[in-house]
This record gives sequence, C-alpha cells and structure tokens, in this order.
Amino acid sequence: MANRVLIIGLGLIGGSLAKALKKKHFVNVVVGYDRNLDELQQGIDLGIIDEGCSDFSSAVKTADIIVLAVPVKATEAVLFDIKPYLQPHTVITDVGSTKGNVIVAAQNVFGSVPRNFIPGHPIAGSEKSGVAAADDTLFVKHKVILTPLPDSDKSATRLIARMWQSTGAEVLQMAIERHDEVLAATSHLPHLLAFSLVDTLAKEQDSTEIFRYAAGGFRDFTRIAASDPTMWHDVCLANKKQILDQIDNFTAGLASLRRAIVDGDSQSMLGVFTRAKSAREHFNKMLSGTAYSQTHHNLQVTFHIRSAGPLQGRISVSGDKSMSHRAIVLGALAEGVTNINGFLESEDSLATVQAFRDMGVVIEGPHQGAVKIYGVGLHGLYPPPGPLYLGNSGTSMRLLSGLLAAQKFDTELLGDRSLSKRPMERVAEPLREMGASINTSENGSAPVYISGGQQLSAINYQMPVASAQVKSALLLAGLYAQGVTQIKQSAITRDHTERMLKNFGVELTTQNSVVSIASGQILRATNLDIPADISSAAFFIVAAAINPGSDLVIEQVGVNPSRSGILDIMKMMGADLTLENPMTLNGEPVADVHVRYTPLKAITIPEELVSVAIDEFPVIFVAAAAATGVTCLTGVGELRYKESDRIEAMQQGLLRMGINVVVEGDNILITGGELQGANISSYDDHRVTMAFAVAGTIAKDEVRIEACSHVATSFPEFIEVAQKAGIRIHKEETNVSS
Repeated sequence: MANRVLIIGLGLIGGSLAKALKKKHFVNVVVGYDRNLDELQQGIDLGIIDEGCSDFSSAVKTADIIVLAVPVKATEAVLFDIKPYLQPHTVITDVGSTKGNVIVAAQNVFGSVPRNFIPGHPIAGSEKSGVAAADDTLFVKHKVILTPLPDSDKSATRLIARMWQSTGAEVLQMAIERHDEVLAATSHLPHLLAFSLVDTLAKEQDSTEIFRYAAGGFRDFTRIAASDPTMWHDVCLANKKQILDQIDNFTAGLASLRRAIVDGDSQSMLGVFTRAKSAREHFNKMLSGTAYSQTHHNLQVTFHIRSAGPLQGRISVSGDKSMSHRAIVLGALAEGVTNINGFLESEDSLATVQAFRDMGVVIEGPHQGAVKIYGVGLHGLYPPPGPLYLGNSGTSMRLLSGLLAAQKFDTELLGDRSLSKRPMERVAEPLREMGASINTSENGSAPVYISGGQQLSAINYQMPVASAQVKSALLLAGLYAQGVTQIKQSAITRDHTERMLKNFGVELTTQNSVVSIASGQILRATNLDIPADISSAAFFIVAAAINPGSDLVIEQVGVNPSRSGILDIMKMMGADLTLENPMTLNGEPVADVHVRYTPLKAITIPEELVSVAIDEFPVIFVAAAAATGVTCLTGVGELRYKESDRIEAMQQGLLRMGINVVVEGDNILITGGELQGANISSYDDHRVTMAFAVAGTIAKDEVRIEACSHVATSFPEFIEVAQKAGIRIHKEETNVSS
C-alpha cells in the first residue's frame, strides 16, 4: 500500500503502529524518529522499525506517509521542522487526541491546512509507555477517527484509512469540532475523574487502608490514572473548552444524584441507575456489533413459549435484510456519501459492513439504523488484510463473489459452520463463464477463493435455479464486464438490486424476465430509507392470523411484489389481511399490514408463488398446521439449501408437536390439527426458530426451542417485538465457552 512510512515519535502508539504495519506488510520500510536516541536504538534492536533517523532531511523526502506520534503541544514544532523537506505526494497524519489545536498548528506553519494532511486519532492505549511496550495488536477492534477537512484529498484520506484498517482497527470519520466534543466526554473526562479520585483519596489520613481494601471496581476505574501525566496536562490545555463543558455537565449530574441521596428520593436514584445500566448495555452491544466478534455464539439461548391469546396493537419490525446488504454494497461502490436510514443491525448485515471496512471503505454507524458510507467508486476497493469472514450470511458471500471477481486483488471468503455447507457453485459457475477465476471447496461451498486481475466479459445467462442472490452477483459483475450482461430468470425473484441500482443512477432494463446491464456506468451516492422486512413481519402476520381475537398492525412493511408471496398465500388461506397507508420509498412499495384473526383453510399453494415467498415458508408451514384440511406444497426444494434443510427441520418439529407432515421429494402435505407442546431443535436456523415460536402461541403446552442464538443473524429484536405484540415468550441465556 505504501513504500516508506516515517513515524515521528516512538512511544506506545507510534511503536505499536510501526510494529503492526510491519507485521501486516502494509509498507516496505518503516522508518522511525525519536528525540530520545536510546528509544530509537531500542526500536531498531527490537525489530519494531526497519530504519532509524536522527535528522529529518532524507527521511521526510523519501516518505510516502508521515505519522506524527508526538504530544499534541509538539505538533506545530514538528511540522515546522519537516516543512522544508516535504514532497508534494507525501501524506501526513497524526495520532493526537485533540484535533482543533492540530489544525491551528498546521495553519500556523503552512498558512492553510495541506490537502494531504489527514488528522487522525486512534482510540487505544495502555498505562504502559515507551517503544518497549509496543504491541502490534493494540488497535485490533478499536476505533480510529479521521477528521479530514472538506477540501482534504480523498485519495489521501482513503490511504490513511486503509493504513489503520490494516492494523485491525475500525475507521470512522468525524468533523473536527464534533470529535473534540465527543472525546472530551468519552475519553478525557473519565481520565480526569480517575486522576482526581485517586488524588482526593490519597490525601485522606487513612489512605493506606482505603487503597489496601479497594475492590475490583475501584481498581478498574482508576487504572487509567496510571497513564502519562504530562500527556493529560497537554490534553487539558489543548481541549480546554470542551473538557470544561463536560466537567460542568458531570458536576450537574452528580449534584442531582447527591440531592436524591440526601432527600431519600428513591425514584430519582433508581432513574439514574436504571438509565445508566440500560445505556451501558447498549454500549456493550455497540462494542460487540461486528461480524467477526460472533458474540452470540458464546451464549446458549433457549426460547420458552406459551399460548398467547390475541395479538393486538401496532408494532414495527426490523429493516429489510436484503435491502440492508445491497445498500452497503452499492453505497460503497458509489461516488460520494450515501446516507442510509432503517438499516438492519443484525449479524448478517454487519458482516457486509465489516467486509467493506476491511476493503478500505469508511462507514459510520450503524447507530439506530443510520449508516453513512463514504463511497470509493467502482475501482476504489483495496485488498483486505486477510480473509473476509462473513459469519452466517449467504447473501454477503454470494453478492461479494460477483463483485470481487472483477477486482484486481485476490480474496478469500469464509463463513461459519452453517454457511460453509451452503452451495456456492451456483454463483461461481456463471462467474467463470464471464472469465472470473473463482474456486470453492471440494463440496462446492465456502471457503471461496477468488483470484483478481481478470477481465470479465458479458454473458447471456439462463438461471437454472431462481436465486436473487445469484442474479445480484451477476449484475454486480456486469458493472465491470465488457459488453451487456443479460440474465434470464426461471421464475420471479426479489428485485431489490435492480430497483436500488436505479436509485444510484445505473441504467438497466427488465423485459420478459430478462435483466440487462451494461458496463462502464458510474454509481452516484444517494440517500436511502429502508422499509421493514416482510420476512420478519411474516412471523407476526401468521401469529395474528392463527390466534383468536387478534387485531394487529405491522407498520411500514416493504410489500415489493417480488417479495410479497406470503401476503398472497395467506389471503388464499382466508386470512383477513389488508394493506393500509401505501407509499413508495426509494422505488420500493411500502404499507402498513393489518391482520385480524379469522380461521384459515388449507390450500394447494401455487408453484409460481414459491420464489416470491421462499424465505417465509417455515412460518407458512405453521399456518398450514393451524388451517383446516390438508395444505399441499410443491417445488420448494430450494428450502433444503438454506441455513438448514428447512423441509427436514419443519417436518421433524411439527411431527413432535402432533402435526402430520408427509414429505415425498419436494412434495409436502401438511394436515392441520391441534398443536402440542414439545422440545424443538432450531437446527441453528433463525427462521426455523422464529417459525416454531409462532407455533408455540397456539400449542396446548409450553414449547421449548433450543439453540436460538442465530435469531440475531436477521432479527435481533425478535423477543422484544413479540412481547410487545402480546406473545408469551421469554429467553433463557447460558454462557458457554467460545
């Protein structure tokens, strides 16, 4: 990514960055400078840097990147010293925890901030200091905030983002003023409180006894008071106003708590404690919200469901998963900044976010469904630092296969145990016809290995299996392939990719089930609002339809005709279902789905509805189990190749609940009846889990579903929404070894 990097200042941060860049082979040569010649020599002796320099002339002239890892108050002096030797192409960044003063320093030295100067701040550290404490893992899963100015060079910003991402860090962008405000609250204030608390207690006459019997909470909180006093002195001066504002805010809050304690005001005290506990739990979720953390795999989750009674009121379900994936992909490939609202913060969609972060795309969020993507254009992706881990997300793996087949670099796509069993040759085969070099494992599944540097050519492809993921992968590859790529569908599949491509300014045509796309087009950034996921809404549509007395509204659901097979099937079964308040969001039809209970009757489900309801069939099985008569399904063989063999999973579970299910090949007969309580296996499949939770609402006795953690892959808030709707469900969590 760069030939020579010069790191000025070999303390903990500078030394750790040098060590990480060498280990990840981000640069050919790491050069170090430090005023302390002993530190410099130690950096060489420990192999942390390749070369040391005692003056700036030659080192600055030959550097592609210069990192200022010096105290914030020294920034101006260092910039002044290196200014005579700077080359036009050299990119400069820093690691200071305050940014306003860094900008002022650059303005004082250069007159205006150079376009190649990209201020940065790694939020990582230790109470240790010096080059001997350098740790190449210091930045892994930590955040680095870049604060480029509006006229900063975009390629320089991407280079610095890529540098930090190679160390394992998550890179965000933020305005300078906002950075200094946020860090004053989240970093500077806690450090100052820790220093002040230790200093205050140390002045007590019995301080020895206080410290001797200090519990773990005191030790954890005050650990940061062991960090560098000089650095924090400088931070206080550099970020004075923002720190004082935060001290005032904290003082006011502490005074309120003190008054509550004096007055014995239990309500106020509980308000403080419960709000803080809730905020802390949310903070923990944010910290673990990356695909590679797989935190839900460390919990054994069991659902317990009892008969529900009527579902009533109004609920909202999570944003559409299919559209969330596609919004990240296209936003990353667009030119400009794309803002997304309604993004689904599930493990699957976070896997896509992380993959693009690993390829150099700066993505802010998600936060309460809001995501901001700084697009890099069709040719702006960088090689990831290692294999892209995609968790359980088949959508991520298949869409990325199409995109990465056209890149200049090699990639490897990995998944969890479930994803590693799912068929990937169905996307690899047509990509090879386009000229891609792509290989799967011996059984045709993940890992997927893609060799870059291939020139793709357009194809006319007849899809043997109806798959929106394969179609979308070929459309993405078609953006790079020479000529016009044509894809003929064997059946209707969801068309979110086509609609969203048009939102990004891409021209394509759909005629007689043939989708055509020409290469050489540019994606333009846009703003997207993602509606609620009809696949998530389906569980509540069926639950309301089968529970007497129910009257439930599910708000702002995406009702795209290529996804709404569940609505057609339920209406055919006699469900009292209406669409209210219809509207259009970014070319996608949206409506409130109003469901009232009425007895269901068995039907023969038309085969042409299978492809537009494929993800909803687990809960359609439950609707059939509650209907009067025998429901017939055919042409659903694709269900065997999802997260589990869903035909097998649903048959076995319903049999345990007393429902007769006959399977002959892909033909299925479900005889409605009275459901019994049972212990059910989830088959590690999120949709199977939620389908049996719906079945439990009308079972005579408790339904217990084991291994439910995978619900987080598509619908993290399922339990909370179900309880709000009136379903009697709770989860039991047990920690297990990772």
